[in-house]
Amino acid sequence: MSCSGDSSPQVPGNSPTVDEACEIERRSDGSILVRRRMALAPYPHRCTEWLLRWAQEVPHRVFMAQRPRKGAGGPAWEEWTYGMTLAAVRSIGQALLDRGLSVERPVMILSENEIENQLLALACSHVGVPYIPVAPAYSLVAEDHTQLKWLAGLCRPGLVYSSGAGPYRSAVRAAFPEAGWVAGLCDGDDATPLDVLLQTRPTAAVDRAYEALTADRAVKVLFTSGTTGRPKGVIFSHGMICCNRQQFMQTLPAIFSEPPVLVDWLPWHHTFGGTFCVGIALIGGGSFYIDPGQPVPGRIEGTIQALREIAPTFYGSTPGGMAMLLPYLRADAALRRNFFSRLTVMNYGGALCPPHVRRGFDEVTREAGAAVSYISIGGSTECGPCALVTTRDPGCEPIMGVPVPGMMVKLAPVESRLELRFKGPSVTPGYWKQPELNQLAFDEEGFFRLGDAASFVDLDRGDLRLRLEGRLVENFKLITGTWVNTGSLRLRALEGFGSLVRDVVIAGEGQSEVGALVFPNLDACRALDQTVPDEADADRIVASARVREAFERRLGALNAGQGSAGRIMRLVLESEPPTIDSGELTAKQSVSALAVLRRRAAAVEELFQDPPMPRVIRWRGSNGA
Repeated sequence: MSCSGDSSPQVPGNSPTVDEACEIERRSDGSILVRRRMALAPYPHRCTEWLLRWAQEVPHRVFMAQRPRKGAGGPAWEEWTYGMTLAAVRSIGQALLDRGLSVERPVMILSENEIENQLLALACSHVGVPYIPVAPAYSLVAEDHTQLKWLAGLCRPGLVYSSGAGPYRSAVRAAFPEAGWVAGLCDGDDATPLDVLLQTRPTAAVDRAYEALTADRAVKVLFTSGTTGRPKGVIFSHGMICCNRQQFMQTLPAIFSEPPVLVDWLPWHHTFGGTFCVGIALIGGGSFYIDPGQPVPGRIEGTIQALREIAPTFYGSTPGGMAMLLPYLRADAALRRNFFSRLTVMNYGGALCPPHVRRGFDEVTREAGAAVSYISIGGSTECGPCALVTTRDPGCEPIMGVPVPGMMVKLAPVESRLELRFKGPSVTPGYWKQPELNQLAFDEEGFFRLGDAASFVDLDRGDLRLRLEGRLVENFKLITGTWVNTGSLRLRALEGFGSLVRDVVIAGEGQSEVGALVFPNLDACRALDQTVPDEADADRIVASARVREAFERRLGALNAGQGSAGRIMRLVLESEPPTIDSGELTAKQSVSALAVLRRRAAAVEELFQDPPMPRVIRWRGSNGA
């Protein structure tokens, strides 16, 4: 049986009306198929076709810009035009071919966002050499380079690149003793300067390699962050990337009504920053300014100064990035005016953005007198990454929207919930050198299993937008049979505890009540108790009676009016923070709940012991002990 729902609203802000009409098909097995009525338009089959176009049409327009790394007193931004970029891509491409690099001998990029990084990535794409960007933390933060060695053994790169030789020397020597090494800045003779590649004279071989590219040719491999286990190498083909960029252009044409301008810090070893945000600038003939800062204490100032100088037309960030930016937008009227002066669309992860942050952006948007479309996107690395888009402001709800054109969504029953599954030309063909994972990742019809549960916003009234209902593997049942939605409960806990916490991991599978392991913000906690000396260690801070009382008060407010699945009855303040080396912290600096629960099984056991252990904070509400 099939039916349809028409949800084609006026898009807020500067966006034109966008047709969100979808149709659904109900199956006898309880699954539901959802597709958008809008047809997918034709699109290129090679990623650098857009670069060739803009280099011909607007060769002097800025494509990429970054803060200069050498000298002082020069221009505020080092700018590369489309014409300059194409010339560099052809030279580097020839150098890659000269070195015999190929699918069997790919390029691995170890470094942070920088123009040179992108030039190499585009050159690889242009001549058919897959590239593999990995988190700089694997080289610069991790102490034993275990993860990097594992990646090296799996991928067997023929060449590795780092922005500088010195900071990366230890990692390169430990993990890549046989690979060629190219560095942007060299301080010895063990790495080849990138300038050598840039000075290579391109030949007809570059053009032949480009013309030979097919849609199924691998462009890059992105390794997932490992929140659910060992990282998996997601293959991105030319057709997959080109298709997803076309899907997004059709879904949100307002972003491309003029050449888009981005000021962006999101890491390129991650799909949203490296595939999606860079892609917006490239396909729209726009300009991408590499944010010199990051949304962390001590580096946010670089972001603020960049946003004082450059007004973006599109801005995407993580909830943490939004939270760090918000106080500056509130306090600095000049910054606020510039930031919102031509901002058309702002994207955020609706399922994870704390409500107080989202409300704060509403306030500063009104103060600036701006008309901005706040949107939410759903998907994953394996989906291109954009599989679902809502052109209506989701507010504080985890609403991901409807499928992009050409994407088929299946909601498949798994126990009492519906799992999101995707199929279409923008979905990955599989995992790099890990074929055994494909059987688990795709169902019998070839749909990719996202692992997230979803529901319709209002199916009966024809609102076919999809709402995220959390991870299937992270949600659990209490011993009473009640399901606990860990995603929504974690979000409420982050809101309730506010600045006192860095993160919260929900626990309680098979227990009679919900508990939590809490990673405190030690600076904020120390400020609660003036008797705690400045040199006190973490254990002393979390043991403070005033700190514990503050958490108990906020726990009471958090639990007020909630049922058993929405109450955190007990918590433990963990003085040891999660780290990359322990596997509890992913490369994108997010906490892996599964890794935390596995590694801290003793703390979880302590959490639920009765009578309560001394360091457990209990809620003594209506059902408290």
